[in-house]
Amino acid sequence: MKPMSVEPAAIVQPTPQDLALSGRWTARGIGGIERQLESVRVPAKTEALADGARIEALDTAGAWVLQKLLLRLRDEGTVVTLRGLRPEFARLLEVVAQHIAEQAARPAPAARQPPAALERIGRSSGLAFEQTVALLSFLGECGLALAGSIAHPVRLRWRPILFNIRSAGFDALPIVGLLSFLLGVVVAYQGADQLRQYGANIFVVDLVGLSMLREFAPLITAIIIAGRSGSAYAAQIGTMSVTEEIDAMRTLGIAPLDLLVLPKILALVVALPLLTVFADVLGVLGGMIMARAQLGVGFDEFLDRLVNAVSMTSYLVGIGKAPVFAAIIAVVGCFQGFRTKGGADSVGRQTTRAVVQSIFFVIVADALFSIAFSALDL
Repeated sequence: MKPMSVEPAAIVQPTPQDLALSGRWTARGIGGIERQLESVRVPAKTEALADGARIEALDTAGAWVLQKLLLRLRDEGTVVTLRGLRPEFARLLEVVAQHIAEQAARPAPAARQPPAALERIGRSSGLAFEQTVALLSFLGECGLALAGSIAHPVRLRWRPILFNIRSAGFDALPIVGLLSFLLGVVVAYQGADQLRQYGANIFVVDLVGLSMLREFAPLITAIIIAGRSGSAYAAQIGTMSVTEEIDAMRTLGIAPLDLLVLPKILALVVALPLLTVFADVLGVLGGMIMARAQLGVGFDEFLDRLVNAVSMTSYLVGIGKAPVFAAIIAVVGCFQGFRTKGGADSVGRQTTRAVVQSIFFVIVADALFSIAFSALDL
């Protein structure tokens, strides 16, 4: 059977004051009429006659196009009279004309004013409070999962733990060692000029030993791991959230905390103290080399003084901070990963937040440690 032909809408202007409308003024038929509409020009302040007797079909789309044409001509000063239109087409055209008039009479929406300073502060405070509550809730869930794993050791996943020890610990040795060595060099170099003025060259050992073992080595190691491993945790879990892999794990009955979070926390709690010890050694080595080059303090003399200048308590204080820093980095990184929603841009945003918040909380914890140890006279 031969398909029915569809005559497209057309508009012809036999004289400057006459318009002939024909064809199917429907959504399917008005596709190529745009150029014809643009070419329609009627002398201003004249009367024009539009003949719609040959319009075969008219729907809302065609009526809207036709009404827009009539309004344009009238705005240009032309009085247009439409005749020959079927009654049902005329009623549809009236409905569309009324709708266009209502839209034109409706006031434009007022431009939204930017929020006031107090409103911005309130919103920021509300978001911060909500995130704090969510972080505490996540911390509680991690504690319950850890207690369950301790009560049932068979639930611990040793392979992911060992993998994370290697990736977060062993693979980080070069960057941690290099930066700690350079930091020891900088500390000894900055103190060399001042100590030389008073003939107290040997006290560079106290400066390097106490600053590196007690403060700088644990702190710089935690900051490096926060930027290196904390961001990796947030990106990995965030990507799994976006691709719905975590939902699939829950569907299969696998607890995401047991598989993704606990191995990272336990691995980092083991790896970060060992990295801190490595940073202590490299930091003191950098200070030794600079002390010999700038102050003439030999290696033997440096080590003899180091044993007397740095007590075991000071050394253990630095090592004792590392597990707390590790827990902060792992928990914050995993927490921000689980909060990822949307697409790839959300992964990058949550990864950045994980690094910034991890470093912030690590420095706050270090400050609290300093206050507590000062109060305890340690």
